[in-house]
Amino acid sequence: MSASPQAETAFDLFDRPMGSILQAAQEAIVMIDEHQHIVALNPAAERMFRCTAHQVLGQSLERFIPLGQRTEHAAHVGEFAGSKLLQQRLARHRHTTATRLDGSDFPVEITLSPVDMAEGNGVRQFFAALVLDLSEERQLRDELERFKQRLRSVFELAPVAIWIAESDRIVFANHAAERLFGHDKPLVGQALYGLLATGSHDTIREQMGRTLAGDRDVELVHGSVVRSDGTQREVEIALAALPDHGRTTVQMVVADVTQRRLELAELAQSRESLRRLSTSVVEAREEERRRIARELHDELGQRLTALKMELSALPGVGAQAARQERVDGLMTMLDDTLASVRRISADLRPMMLDDLGLNAAIEWLARDMARRMGIEITVRLSENDAPVDDRVATAVFRMVQEALTNVARHARATDVTVLLKQHDGEFELVVEDNGTGYPKDAMQREGSFGLLGMRERATMLGGWLEYGNAPGSGARLAVRLPLGTRPRPGGFVTAGDGI
Repeated sequence: MSASPQAETAFDLFDRPMGSILQAAQEAIVMIDEHQHIVALNPAAERMFRCTAHQVLGQSLERFIPLGQRTEHAAHVGEFAGSKLLQQRLARHRHTTATRLDGSDFPVEITLSPVDMAEGNGVRQFFAALVLDLSEERQLRDELERFKQRLRSVFELAPVAIWIAESDRIVFANHAAERLFGHDKPLVGQALYGLLATGSHDTIREQMGRTLAGDRDVELVHGSVVRSDGTQREVEIALAALPDHGRTTVQMVVADVTQRRLELAELAQSRESLRRLSTSVVEAREEERRRIARELHDELGQRLTALKMELSALPGVGAQAARQERVDGLMTMLDDTLASVRRISADLRPMMLDDLGLNAAIEWLARDMARRMGIEITVRLSENDAPVDDRVATAVFRMVQEALTNVARHARATDVTVLLKQHDGEFELVVEDNGTGYPKDAMQREGSFGLLGMRERATMLGGWLEYGNAPGSGARLAVRLPLGTRPRPGGFVTAGDGI
């Protein structure tokens, strides 16, 4: 592009006394005349626009303005030139975009100032444009904004509740904090102590004071928060003062420990129950030994002694008829002794469980218990009586025995149903009655180990035990055991009405 007429007649401002100042300036300075033609630019401007003064002198300032912004720029300069008020301010900061000689755009801040220069007998007005390259500043600002967004995302997406309190007001709360309180309304702007249960206010105030005073060994605060529905959640709160925020802003990390405390309480209760069960098993074993010893002594011992005495006296009986009568009495006594042996043996373990299978053993047990308890017991068996693992058969037999014993002791029932079936690789036992049902603390009642023992039997075999009250009245006990021989982790479920 050839130089304009103005460029041919223009003088170099840097030849003037102020030229040395412009040359030494570290900021880019572009001088334009009243027609917005470039009349001078200093070395800093040459480096910024990547050109030499010879390449642009005399050209319109629009050469450095992107095509789409030239109209707006011309209006801005015209407004400045025609307003004495703006000129009296000496500077007009404006953020815009500039174009280098190679066509690349970059953000700038322009400050215009009028400069009156003596020329001949008159005064000619020029304008000095101080141009600041904002590229690096924008990059830093963009990087800072990206960092802030990443940091905010870390806080927002953190799985634990985090909020920031300034004095006693919440100024930031992440999504986890919103979930902790139920999502009903934003936490930002709410009073801190309105979210916490009254009992933890004094502790929070004390720990906040220590935190803001610079104490780095602030303890966790154990308290509770009030949800929007009025329920409370147990929490642990860790506090930290935020730097560069004076002495009023505290970050709080709030961990919901409600479930953990419930689990710890259940674990402690379970350990206590197992301790009591273990003690009960030892005592029951000793009691069983005493009972067996007593029966062996009282029944078998006495009968065998009587047999011995009768046998000893038999040779002295002379008459054949009297001897035969003694022999018949001995046979009757021997039959009674054998019956006692069978009864004691059956109490320890029924032989039919090994000889005839589980179904037959359960039917025998139900008939025997019905006769002794004086109630109706109905047994429903599945057609599939496939052999089951010996441990499963023994456990099911003992659980049915324990369940029927519980009915006799506590339920005041008149009708009991026992259901046994195999399906989908599991063995299911269900015992229902029309009695008073289970109390709420059936598993934890002092001295009551029937349910606890059945639960442990089921757990050891990888199964599950459920108990509860059927709709209306009566209790319902259900046990599911895997038919495989390898135990797997199991447990129990306490159900309410309607299982």
